[in-house]
Amino acid sequence: MDLTGSRVLVTGGGGFLGRRIARTLEERGATPIVVRSADYDLTDPVRLRSALADAVPDYAIHAAAVVGGIGANRMHPGRFFYENAVMGVHLIHEAWRAGIRKLVIVGTVCSYPKFTAVPFHEEDLWDGYPEETNAPYGLAKKMLLVQGQAYRDEYGFDSAFVIPTNLYGPGDNFDYETSHVIPAMIRKCIEARDAGAHEVVMWGTGDPTREFLYVDDAAEGIVLALQHLEGPEPVNLGSATEISIRDLAGLIARITGFEGRFAWDPSKPDGQPRRAVDGSKAQRLLGWSPRVGIEEGLQRTVEWYLEHRR
Repeated sequence: MDLTGSRVLVTGGGGFLGRRIARTLEERGATPIVVRSADYDLTDPVRLRSALADAVPDYAIHAAAVVGGIGANRMHPGRFFYENAVMGVHLIHEAWRAGIRKLVIVGTVCSYPKFTAVPFHEEDLWDGYPEETNAPYGLAKKMLLVQGQAYRDEYGFDSAFVIPTNLYGPGDNFDYETSHVIPAMIRKCIEARDAGAHEVVMWGTGDPTREFLYVDDAAEGIVLALQHLEGPEPVNLGSATEISIRDLAGLIARITGFEGRFAWDPSKPDGQPRRAVDGSKAQRLLGWSPRVGIEEGLQRTVEWYLEHRR
């Protein structure tokens, strides 16, 4: 699909991932129509219809989400379920009613069952219940996959569903209350280094593993899904690098210059034991593979934080 001259609505277009998607669309010759929560409440179908009427888009990418780390998921399970589910449900329905040609829905790796064998294959999505701390968020997103498939079957509405692994990069959220693991670790290490502290306390045991995807690579994969992905089945977007939280902390300490020790607090939850996806379908169907490795991506993220933290 040639996007030149097309209008693409991007929900969450002012956010961490959405800004990258908008920029990637511009590079393809498209005009991104950025929808921000400050302008339109996407949980309100009336306001959502107004957004679509104002934008008059040819296509849409749903990147808006209420997200956070383990702490935020434990604190707001009701909000995370309701807002993520309702935003997506209304958007799919109204996009179909408005005659949008194609909608790409950005899912989450949190939808996978807690004890999925690594690497996660797309066919594993329904083999069990997600890890408890982020199950409300993961299940809300997974219901959008079901709705997209149902609307394709009944109405012929074209949608695609992509599942990126944990995202990180410059511009991430570094607030302790709501951030994910990488920005939280970066901030802790830099503040400890600057204060001359000899110890940093980290949540959990450090044993779980994760797969982290640089945000620009994720945006590239999502736009390629808009251009090339046909059919109702989900597609993983991953970095093909699984790393333990303990090793991640050591890597961040080296990059930030923190020379102290880590004290792991096992009273805090670890989350899912292992997390890494099989990305072969994205390579086959989209011709996509990540370009930025974990060490380079962390270096860029640390540099951004040091420049912007004040």
